[in-house]
Amino acid sequence: MTLRSFRPRALAAVSLTAVAALTLAACGSSDDSGSDSASGSDATRTVKTAMGDVKVKKAPQRVVVLDTAELDSALTLGVKPVGATHADVTSGFLNYLPKDQVAGIEDVGRMMTPNLEAIAGLKPDLILTSKIRHGDKYAELSKIAPTVMTENTGYPWKENFQVHAEALGKEAEAKMVAEGYADHVADVTKALGGKEKVAATEVSMVRFVEGADIRIYGRKNYIATILADVGLGRPSITDKAKDGFSYDVSPEKIDLADADVVFHSTYGDPKKSKETETTGSGLWKNMDAVKNGKVFAVDDQLWIQGIGYTAADKILGELHKSLAK
Repeated sequence: MTLRSFRPRALAAVSLTAVAALTLAACGSSDDSGSDSASGSDATRTVKTAMGDVKVKKAPQRVVVLDTAELDSALTLGVKPVGATHADVTSGFLNYLPKDQVAGIEDVGRMMTPNLEAIAGLKPDLILTSKIRHGDKYAELSKIAPTVMTENTGYPWKENFQVHAEALGKEAEAKMVAEGYADHVADVTKALGGKEKVAATEVSMVRFVEGADIRIYGRKNYIATILADVGLGRPSITDKAKDGFSYDVSPEKIDLADADVVFHSTYGDPKKSKETETTGSGLWKNMDAVKNGKVFAVDDQLWIQGIGYTAADKILGELHKSLAK
């Protein structure tokens, strides 16, 4: 079965045409004074954010994004930021993003320590980030440009995307993206045998993290929402996850992650993250998922760090390919 993809760039092009037509009509009927504000160049909108109401331009042209979710959102909506922070990976910008889409974006520092001088130098008219990442820098950032912050990242990614879309003036495009994603989800569920069969398949997501314990992901994180959308079951261990995020274990307890299917990713060095040690152990090799050939290594940058619709679309494709085996 050939599955649909929402193709965010193509959707943006279609909806931009519609939005342009609506804008022209509105400008022709609302005000004939001929001022800049009448033509919409200085028009603003108020966006509700984690830091209160923020006035932003209706059509910001110079956008800076300070996290991976915001970068995914902007590119999905057809907006190329003038600046973005880089993730703590060798590729800088996450490797699942098309190179032509990130080419020319100015690197404004590491995600958690953005270079405020570099950001100011780009003369942005909008900054997108979250309170959990940069709430302590809000006063400084808001002096540079209107700064739209969501409360958190990860689990509420769909709600955050809508905030990003509103700030960017891309609500029409956002609606098409969300609908395209829903269609893709439905296609994957159907291709895997339907809702009942999918629900009976329990899936674990394991992440090996350099400098931390091994994470068995719970139900309140980005990847969990995609698994839930498809309708996949989750093993009972996920319900023990702290705040719903993850249940952390040592290599000696990795068998707690066993399920019908296990996906795993690695952040950092495989040896320092305990991936090499764990996947070579008897406990790992004796898990049912391993013995049944239902363990799949996946790209951490895509499955865990991306946090957006462009990443989700690619993950859906990989889920279908793996689970259909």
